[in-house]
Amino acid sequence: MIRVLVADDQALIRDSFRLILDMEPDIEVVGEAGDGREAVAEVARLRPDVVLMDIRMPVLDGLGATQALTRAGSTARVLILTTYDADEYLYDAMRAGAGGFLLKDVRRGQLADAVRTVAAGDSLLHPALTRRLVERFVQGPPPTGQPAVLAGLTDREIEVLRLVGRGLSNAEIAAELFVGEATVKTHLGHVLTKLGLRDRVQAVVTAYESGLIRPGSG
Repeated sequence: MIRVLVADDQALIRDSFRLILDMEPDIEVVGEAGDGREAVAEVARLRPDVVLMDIRMPVLDGLGATQALTRAGSTARVLILTTYDADEYLYDAMRAGAGGFLLKDVRRGQLADAVRTVAAGDSLLHPALTRRLVERFVQGPPPTGQPAVLAGLTDREIEVLRLVGRGLSNAEIAAELFVGEATVKTHLGHVLTKLGLRDRVQAVVTAYESGLIRPGSG
């Protein structure tokens, strides 16, 4: 059973998500929070597997709550709730360790699938939203030569990281490189280990911050 905490300052949204998720046989909403500080406390008390975290909340916003959970070593996976018109907090949430993003107009089946995805340890990335966020907030002149942070990666691992940064799924990367999906997963696992990254979301951030992908590049 996947245990979920819903953190949102709007009671109607919390009630809606609870109603939807509690209808799933493998998902249980174990608690709610109306602000980020309460969310952090409830995660410590209830130990959910997944936190649906609104980005804009009073007292402590979703970014601050995500950072607090990461610092505390929480194993709960954070799924950020947002609108398409995202703001700068979302990029920081990626760096803070959020496991993915979910648009608030998500359909019922998509919500349940998103919870299952992040609970399984995978990252949920909406390619268009991710690229928009990173391209908006990662700035600076392109580096010359190979970025030092990538020095320990093989050429194939760098190519996989580049494609992850473009928002491609493992299946799409496999098709692009003419290899099996299992091979892509292996390469990506090596990338995460070598760079000390938590998940695919942070790999996207690294691809942009290192200059491997530049804003506007395809």
